[in-house]
Amino acid sequence: MTAGTLAPAAPRGSLTMAVSAFRFWLVNYRRTWRGTIYSSVLNPVLYLGAMGLGLGTLVDKHGMSRLGGVSYIAFLAPGLLAAAAMQTAMGESTYPVFGSVKWLKTYQAAVATPLRPADLFHGHLLFTTMRLIMNMSVFLATMALFGAVRSWWALATVPVGVLTGLAFAAPIEAFAMTREKEQSFSVLFRFGMIPLFLFSGTFFPVTQLPEWIRPVAYITPLWHGVALCRALSLGTAGLAGSAVHVAYLAALALAGLIAGQRTYRRRLYV
Repeated sequence: MTAGTLAPAAPRGSLTMAVSAFRFWLVNYRRTWRGTIYSSVLNPVLYLGAMGLGLGTLVDKHGMSRLGGVSYIAFLAPGLLAAAAMQTAMGESTYPVFGSVKWLKTYQAAVATPLRPADLFHGHLLFTTMRLIMNMSVFLATMALFGAVRSWWALATVPVGVLTGLAFAAPIEAFAMTREKEQSFSVLFRFGMIPLFLFSGTFFPVTQLPEWIRPVAYITPLWHGVALCRALSLGTAGLAGSAVHVAYLAALALAGLIAGQRTYRRRLYV
C-alpha cells in the first residue's frame, strides 16, 4: 500500500465494529470497576468461608462418602464458581441492556452511526465475556487459597465458567431486548436464578433430589456447568462426559446468539 492510500474500511458487522461497541461499555466500566472488584472478591471469600469451612466442618464430621470421598469445601467450591458465572451473566444481560434501550436510549443513538444492532449485541457480549473472565479468575484464585483445588485441571474451570455464563447471557440478552417493563427481570431472578442456584447440584449432589425432579435439574445449563467445573477441579473429568457438557452449553450460547441478533434488529430497526 503506497503512502497516502487509505486503508479499506472495516465491513459493517465485522469484529472491528463489535469491538467499537465493546469500548463503549469499557469506558462506562472505568467508573464502576472498583465496586465490582469488591463484590468479585468478597463473594467467593464469604461463600467459601461460611459454607465451605463453616457448614463444611459439620458435613465432613458425618462422613464424605456421599460427596465422592472429598471434603465439602472441595465439592462446593467449583459449583459455586459455575453459579457465580450464572449470576454475573444474568446481572450483565438484564438491566444494563434494558436501560440502554428503554431508559438511556444509548442503543438508539448508536444505530444512527455505522454500528448495526448486531454489532451492539456482539459488543456487549464481549464485555460480558471480559467480566466473566475476571470473576472466574478471582474465584479460582480464592479456591486455591482455601485449599479447595485438587487438580491442575482446575485451571480449565475459568473457560468453562465463561461458557456457562454465555449460555445464560446470550439468551437472556435476547429476551431483555423484547421487554417494555423491567418487572420481568424480578420474576427471572426470583423464579429462575434462585431455584437454579439451590437445586442444580451446587450445594449437594443432584442424586439426593427426588427422582421425579432430577431430569429437570439435568437439563439446566447450570447443572452442566457445575458438573464439569467440579469434575475438572477434582481431576475426575472424562473426555466423553466433558464433551457433552461443553456441547450443551455451546448450543445454548449459539441459540441465544442467533435469537439476540433477531431481537436487536427488530427492536432497533423500526
